[in-house]
Amino acid sequence: MDPRAAHTQSLLRSAIVTLASDRPITEITVKDIIELAGVNRSSFYQHFESREELLAVALEHLETEMARADEPVIITDVSRPPAELVRFMHHFADNAGLYRGVFGPNGSALVVARVRARILELVRAGILISPEYRRLTDLPVDIEAAGTSGALLGVIEAWLAQDPLPAPETAADWMWSVLTRTRPL
Repeated sequence: MDPRAAHTQSLLRSAIVTLASDRPITEITVKDIIELAGVNRSSFYQHFESREELLAVALEHLETEMARADEPVIITDVSRPPAELVRFMHHFADNAGLYRGVFGPNGSALVVARVRARILELVRAGILISPEYRRLTDLPVDIEAAGTSGALLGVIEAWLAQDPLPAPETAADWMWSVLTRTRPL
């Protein structure tokens, strides 16, 4: 990719994340984004069709940086959530305002669908590459990944709706309990 285009996209991603951390996407204009990013309107539309697409791409970028999907999940103690899951929850806690806006009543269906698809992709990849993974069911991988990602997102959405926000470690314990059907510590 052209370094100038990459720089412009980075500025736009940073601007939308900053803006969407404070207010719903429905209240953010392209003018707000380009002013904060320091780029012109044509540069915005050269790279993105809408503010929703920009937000979806920005979240995918953040989640890719956080996920490290090419690293296997290492489960050393099934009574506790793996460190990767705790790291995942810290990502959501660090960006709680942003994700509350995404999943909230004024969120964008496009952005939510892309976040859901991304989490499904990460879960599926994790199932396929994890050497510690042992099939406990006869479900097809895609079905198991869909169920797991749906459970994860359900816990994330319910956790983010709480005020004050419980610790990421608590949310990871809740998720692990849902996924393993064990009682949280």
